[in-house]
Amino acid sequence: MAINVLAVDSGGTEQSTGSSVAVGYSVAVLCWLLSAGVYIAAKWVSSEMPPWALCFWRVLIAWAILVPTVRGHFSSMAALVRARPLELLFVGGIGLAICQGMVFVGLEYADATTAGIIVALIPIITMILARFILNEPMGAWQVIGSVIAFLGIVVIVIKGSPAALMRLDVNSGELWVVAGAVCFGLYAVLLRRAKFELERLPLLVLLLGAAALTALPFYLWELASDERSTLDGSGLIALAYVAIPGGALMYYLFNWSVEALGAARAGMLLYLQTIFIAVLAYFVLGEHLQPYHLKGAALIVVGLLFVILLKPQTKPVASKP
Repeated sequence: MAINVLAVDSGGTEQSTGSSVAVGYSVAVLCWLLSAGVYIAAKWVSSEMPPWALCFWRVLIAWAILVPTVRGHFSSMAALVRARPLELLFVGGIGLAICQGMVFVGLEYADATTAGIIVALIPIITMILARFILNEPMGAWQVIGSVIAFLGIVVIVIKGSPAALMRLDVNSGELWVVAGAVCFGLYAVLLRRAKFELERLPLLVLLLGAAALTALPFYLWELASDERSTLDGSGLIALAYVAIPGGALMYYLFNWSVEALGAARAGMLLYLQTIFIAVLAYFVLGEHLQPYHLKGAALIVVGLLFVILLKPQTKPVASKP
């Protein structure tokens, strides 16, 4: 999800042996399956449970569960909080609260299948933002691929009908999901720029704490204004899933997969999430892939291939005489 911690990379060393690679792939597949279930659960209770309540309790419960696992790092975590509190709050708030909240808002109006396809754009969004914020190279093929992928999103948002675009007849929920994907791309870039000197899991715990603080005002606003603020049976089941197997366990498994596979390979498996969401949405929610889904997804895949396979060449640095 844009709801995951794809970019949590504190700069630590990555090791992978032959035995750990197989385990790493298995763990990563389970991680993205659990993550896909978050979209299904959020959509399932979207008419009964407000989005910011789901976001706030998800990150808070996940934070509480993971805190004991990093108790050996408390001193270094405290030192980082004292040194860079506002930066942690901003980065964690953008990536793990605002991003999630926007996606959950979007799922009130958009179907889970569409949301899953849209979030597949996160790597391209991250690359574009990194070009402008971090001045990272972006070649002509990356620009072409980004444009093609963007057209894929347009096809999905207008449901394959140009007339809908002329009438501005678009689903606001899908625009919320796009905004959430942009927020996660920004989070990935800001996290890369920040270079917090802390191991991945302790850093994740701090960012989850920052996300809970960020989501709290939105949650309190919902308590005062939304009639759905009282949790019923379905809401409690959905919350239990998104916070525990789809939250704390999923975050832990992702960090495990990064340690086994490296950040690049673990991150690329994100695209499994889109497939899992489509399959689960079909069986659990009764959603069906529409022709515009397939056309838009095809354009996104082509754009991603351009971006991934045709990387810009970096000029060698001339040695000084």
